Amino acid sequence: MDTFDVSNRNSWYFGSMSRQEATEVLMNERERGVFLVRDSNSIAGDYVLCVREDTKVSNYIINKIQKNENIVYRIGDQSFENLSKLLTFYTLHYLDTTPLKRPASKKIEKVIGKFDFEGTDQDDLPFRRGDILTVIRKDEDQWWTAKNSLGQTGQIPVPYVQKYDENFDDCYHDRSLFSDCNGGNAAAARISGSSDAHGNCQRLNNTLKKSDLNRKLPAFARVKQARVPNAYDKTALKLEVGDIIKVTKTNINGQWEGEIKGKKGQGHFPFTHVEFIDDCDLIRCSGESSHTHKEPNISNDWGE
Repeated sequence: MDTFDVSNRNSWYFGSMSRQEATEVLMNERERGVFLVRDSNSIAGDYVLCVREDTKVSNYIINKIQKNENIVYRIGDQSFENLSKLLTFYTLHYLDTTPLKRPASKKIEKVIGKFDFEGTDQDDLPFRRGDILTVIRKDEDQWWTAKNSLGQTGQIPVPYVQKYDENFDDCYHDRSLFSDCNGGNAAAARISGSSDAHGNCQRLNNTLKKSDLNRKLPAFARVKQARVPNAYDKTALKLEVGDIIKVTKTNINGQWEGEIKGKKGQGHFPFTHVEFIDDCDLIRCSGESSHTHKEPNISNDWGE
């Protein structure tokens, strides 16, 4: 019988994934008894044990239950004090047609840092722009667990990274974010053979604050770098240093949306060109009264 380390959570816990995704992973395995544990999509805190049987994938609900001061994990009529003991039990006992033999193979996925991330929590994994990280687990839509080249693991914010491909130059690949450096076009500069393209990208190598990911919107930000958008892009905002922008939406691709009072209207802009300002500056900078103006409830893409 195959053996596996039940204490190695990263080997069998696949985090948030759909039933269909789990089925596809396990149906690519040749033998029965291969399994994975994923989060329940219907009940927060519960898990699902997915097992490759003979010709199908079975999904077994694992309920996380509070019993007095203890937590137990129940599957069917069996209860265990932790997931490791649950898995150990089913290496010796059949679920349907098979006991558990080994975790499903995880596809190695790497990402590269688009921006510096210093981290503020003990569980964070700090990294620099250009660092290559290996994804261990996709815990949430915007926060994954990853490992760096030194073997250190921790949480990383998804908007700060992109899929790593050895065949692409990360600066050129990110031209949508960095195309308007200093009012110019970095991609055009690269095509024309100018060495300024990479330099322009480096000048936008800003360290973003983790708190920006959880910023309640709308919020106000001050322009710290001027930007003249492409003349053909009618939805982009022209930015001048000192402008105050009401940020209404933060997109995962780094192009935020907002509005500037006056002639400039509303549109999108790279978040690397602005910085949020403290609440105490809002009324003074926006020229609006807090007791006469009520902001709409605008959703934040990063919070969903």
